[in-house]
Amino acid sequence: MFTKIHSLSLHGIDAIPVMVEVDVGNGLPGINMVGYLAAEVKEARERVRVALRNAGYPLPAKKVTVNLSPADLRKEGTAYDLAMAIGILCGLEMIPQELVSDCCFLGELGLDGQLRPLPGILSCTYAAREEGLKRIFVPMENGQEAAMVEGITVYAFADLTEVIEFFLGTEQKEPVEPEFHAEPTVLREDFADIRGQWLGKRAAMIAAAGGHNLLLMGPPGAGKTMLARRIPGILPALSFSESIELTKIYSVAGLFKPAQGRITERPFRSPHHTCSPPGMAGGGGRLPVPGEITLATNGVLFLDELPEFKRECIEVLRQPLEEHRIVISRLYGNYELPASFLLVAAMNPCPCGYYPDRNRCSCTPDRIRRYRNKISQAIMDRIDLCVELSAVPFEDIRDKGKRNTSAELREAVAACRTLQSKRYESEGWLLNAQIAASSLDKYCVFTEAGAQTLSKSFLSKGFSARLYDRIRRLSRTIADLDGAELIGEEHVKEAVMYHALEGGFRRNYG
Repeated sequence: MFTKIHSLSLHGIDAIPVMVEVDVGNGLPGINMVGYLAAEVKEARERVRVALRNAGYPLPAKKVTVNLSPADLRKEGTAYDLAMAIGILCGLEMIPQELVSDCCFLGELGLDGQLRPLPGILSCTYAAREEGLKRIFVPMENGQEAAMVEGITVYAFADLTEVIEFFLGTEQKEPVEPEFHAEPTVLREDFADIRGQWLGKRAAMIAAAGGHNLLLMGPPGAGKTMLARRIPGILPALSFSESIELTKIYSVAGLFKPAQGRITERPFRSPHHTCSPPGMAGGGGRLPVPGEITLATNGVLFLDELPEFKRECIEVLRQPLEEHRIVISRLYGNYELPASFLLVAAMNPCPCGYYPDRNRCSCTPDRIRRYRNKISQAIMDRIDLCVELSAVPFEDIRDKGKRNTSAELREAVAACRTLQSKRYESEGWLLNAQIAASSLDKYCVFTEAGAQTLSKSFLSKGFSARLYDRIRRLSRTIADLDGAELIGEEHVKEAVMYHALEGGFRRNYG
């Protein structure tokens, strides 16, 4: 007898429908599998056969043919085991076909029939709902994760025997009810803890408000890492769609904890400088898993000691910073992963960290030049703000006066982002840093004094056309923070100041 069972295949952070077609008939006994299969999928024939026997349903002397459709899609992983087992039982007419026609099955089988959890169940459940399926059957450990999706009934089982008895009517099973509740974001690290460094705080607020990438440069102990760690706390709360996207990513990466519910806090990823290019971009085999770039989506990617990273590891940031996505090519296809993040980097001005203080710095000009040239101009062109921090004076350390809290800065950033979302509601972007070059004249309108200041800066400092556009976007964010409709002279001067510091990045020894 011929039967069809619905299942799914992960592709990046999304899932693609897979139809498990099973035919049971006369012929040489055994299970034959076709459909462009990876080795672990081909091995399912033994897992399923032994699991059915140990569950009390040994296969008769029949020829079983299993096809995983579509045939041009590479099938990888162990998610098809449960669908194959149910399909074989339907083919043997032990389970009526009409009972499973609106169901999706996912799960790896152990030889004893136990159902083992899988990554990416959240993405698969969303895909099953989009396909119009009414019920999805998953391993017990994945039940709460799948239950996050509304509009589809979720059943979770511990082993194959429970699933079979459910369809035979000998065991009752209630659908999984979600047991988690989204908790409000808690600010664990506050900007009020930072003494001094008003310029760094201002730059952090501008970066968070407009989505501009930020480079912090200064000696050890100046507070670069401390400042960077507090930036997620001033970003607006995640929207529902952003939260679901982030939860999907962490589910596919195997880092999601269903008991905590969907992710509601913006991520802060800080990979070590020994991170490899696949660890940064994503990889891990024929089926890529998200890397640090994707795991930082909707949050902050912090690269401390930027020049210490491998050059190829830094260069993989080029496409994500421009297109907010990363495409990974493998033998069996291309995988597109989201990569919309705020880049915050930190570095010392020289290898020892104390240049230009020649009382403490002993680095030679050539050594400083090699150190700074580890970061290519192409990456520097994608960083909107460069802030040079100095050591905190003793007076600022002792100062016990009132300092702006993260809650206050977050309120200002949220108001600025709300203004941008209304302004760009008919466009394909959300933040000032993403304004298309063709729309800059429309959205970045200057006062006469502001336009003159920008022209003078362009001529005197030799800005490139790309840098000219970046300053316009940055000026737009600074004006939005001030609540100004037109970009004034003071807004342009502040934007140029940050780029003047960037110009000093390679000054003298760069």
